[in-house]
Amino acid sequence: METQRRLFGTDGIRGVANRAPMDAGTALRLGQAAGRFFNRGAHRHRVVVGKDTRLSGYMLEPALTAGFVGAGMDVVLVGPLPTPAIAMLARSLRADLGVMISASHNPFEDNGIKLFGPDGLKLSDREEAEIEALMAGDLSAQLVSPSRLGRASRLEDAPGRYIEAVKASFPKGHSLAGMRIVVDCAHGAAYKVAPTVLWELGAEVVPLGVAPDGFNINRDCGSTAPGRMAELVRERRADLGIALDGDADRLVLADEQGQVIDGDQILAVIARSWTAQGRLRGDAVVATVMSNLGLERYLAGLGLRLDRTRVGDRYVSERMRETGCNLGGEQSGHMIMSDFGTTGDGLVAALQVLAVLAEEKRPASEVCRRFTPLPQRLVNVRFAGPTPLADPAVAEAIAAAEARLGARGRVLIRASGTEPMIRVMAEAEEEALVEETVEGLAALIRARAAAGPRKAARAEAVAGGA
Repeated sequence: METQRRLFGTDGIRGVANRAPMDAGTALRLGQAAGRFFNRGAHRHRVVVGKDTRLSGYMLEPALTAGFVGAGMDVVLVGPLPTPAIAMLARSLRADLGVMISASHNPFEDNGIKLFGPDGLKLSDREEAEIEALMAGDLSAQLVSPSRLGRASRLEDAPGRYIEAVKASFPKGHSLAGMRIVVDCAHGAAYKVAPTVLWELGAEVVPLGVAPDGFNINRDCGSTAPGRMAELVRERRADLGIALDGDADRLVLADEQGQVIDGDQILAVIARSWTAQGRLRGDAVVATVMSNLGLERYLAGLGLRLDRTRVGDRYVSERMRETGCNLGGEQSGHMIMSDFGTTGDGLVAALQVLAVLAEEKRPASEVCRRFTPLPQRLVNVRFAGPTPLADPAVAEAIAAAEARLGARGRVLIRASGTEPMIRVMAEAEEEALVEETVEGLAALIRARAAAGPRKAARAEAVAGGA
């Protein structure tokens, strides 16, 4: 039977800082277990550890370091850097493992730990499950002798290495000279490197969210709150606005009018450009089930297929490797371009869009509006007890809604992978139909979810009375 993952979700381990599982004790055991798992062969083992700007990073980083050192691994500390930089450094430094301490777009109270293998790819479900099994066992016998303890050191030129790698993704012969760009770094991991890259490529840079204090990461800024960025684009008459999240693996943009551009539109821009250049592989773009049907139809008009996966950039990455595609992403702004890296990179994706602007010499409002999205609505329904999706009445209602929308739209009902919640989404050409479909299904799921615990309570009372 396959070992189950309990600590790891779709993007590593995540939780409230200084509370299990995001406490120093768990981080120590994770370092010991992951160090033991990757301590293979006679070579000197190495792990690269980066973080974002959360205060709790100062707690988790030394705990992980102690665990890895005790497992016989040398630890290379690089400080605040984007998640894609850690994946890149894991490969370029020939490390056995890369670790990023970040909760991405979450508020400062949360934190997380993501693991990358020596190939710079996120670990598979199986590998994470095996590490969890080691954590649950007796690790004392797994630790190395005093003479084989690892060492910890700091890599001072890590930001410069990443900056040069990102600049290399920008087409040769192009420049950002004459462009004014607002870049919102969410007071996060890219607060130094992102403005530097844009400035060195010739842009006039208007920085935002570049004063982290340990508490303000993602607070009213970044890709989940791009309002101030879009406002500043209008105020400064900028050509483009870029909003990254706390660990800079995702982005949203704003055109010169301050209109926000999501991940689906970014995928469309890059796909069209790469197709015209003969660079797009696999005649397809990989995205998740959340991407708008408008994107799928736009790509079909280019002779391309939209290959959908379950939600999570790790699943997008896996499908890209399976099919040989080199472009994938999520509506939320994760963009994976395997020509340049192994995981989502908001800064590299922004440069691909900027390259199109520089080449076409047209405003972003024209270049970045490749299709009209279909009306789409998402409602989250919480529940207690058994999942309401197992209820026959719910299954019948979903089937009826799918039949009603037919080719005009689609229905997506899925359970959250991290909390007791059902996500109800529909999209169609008529907004009224979308609203009616989502509200009807959500109401039924709420009712059946409420009925479930009551039925269970009645059954228990009857059993007690018997």
